[in-house]
Amino acid sequence: MSTILKINVQELDTQFLENLKQEFANSELEIWVHDQAEPVPAFSDEAFWALIALLDWSDESDDARVIEPAIQALARQPLAVIYRFYDLLSEKLWHLDTREHAQVFLDDPEEEGYLSVDDFLYARCAVVANGRQFYEEVLSNPSAMPKDATFESLLYIAMRAYKQQTGNEFTAQPSHNFETYSNKEGWAKK
Repeated sequence: MSTILKINVQELDTQFLENLKQEFANSELEIWVHDQAEPVPAFSDEAFWALIALLDWSDESDDARVIEPAIQALARQPLAVIYRFYDLLSEKLWHLDTREHAQVFLDDPEEEGYLSVDDFLYARCAVVANGRQFYEEVLSNPSAMPKDATFESLLYIAMRAYKQQTGNEFTAQPSHNFETYSNKEGWAKK
């Protein structure tokens, strides 16, 4: 069995190479370099938000249906774009990982100061999933952080697009650790 990966040379990084080593540890690698007249387009912040705008909220009870249009669009892109989408998502989630953004949960009398690391991550996913305008509003005004909205499925868009395109599991490490408490500066006491 053979797998074909297409990636722009400019998109190669140590993480991609480490993933190759993990996924294909006992395989032989053959590299063909094709000079392209048109390089693979960069995946910009605008392209990220355009992909997020594809989320189909017509059936909010089925998260898989909500993310499917974004998965399909991303799966048609070069692998480098899938990796870049995941990095941009990780960066946005990381920026929301602050004490100020978590305060709405920490101040909840029913929770008595307890913060579920998973629920806070999924709440940050909901902020990103609701689009650029809402993300920027919450980023600049932490008190606008929603307390009762979560959207874990956002984390699976890149994984499912990668699997659809390659047939393999997505094992990339994001550029930013988005797990709760990873943004050390955001959690530092002021």
